[in-house]
Amino acid sequence: MLKKLIAAVFAFILSAGLAFAQADVNKADQAALDGIKGIGPAMSKRILDERKKGEFKDWSDFETRVKGVGEKSAVKLSDAGLTVNGQARGKSAVAPVKSAGKPFGKKSKEGKEDAAMDKPAAAKG
Repeated sequence: MLKKLIAAVFAFILSAGLAFAQADVNKADQAALDGIKGIGPAMSKRILDERKKGEFKDWSDFETRVKGVGEKSAVKLSDAGLTVNGQARGKSAVAPVKSAGKPFGKKSKEGKEDAAMDKPAAAKG
């Protein structure tokens, strides 16, 4: 009974390790690339075709050269285990900028700010 339990735990660990396998885009063959969630046969072929022209320098080079890979998909592929020169892709350093709106006053039809909106309530006359 103990041997069966140990064998089951060992099998689980082995299968879990395979599920999180990593593949470097500059070294992996088509089968290894296909094993990454989000990469199918068509994309792995595009990757290999681009790699024939020269190794990928970094994630930016990879995103630029492989059709269908943008910033969002690159992050997902990296999370799934794909690396470029052994490096995972970090999340974007540039966060999207949201408009803060107009903190003061309204613009009139002429494009001028309404000065009354900028004054505190006690100062209005």
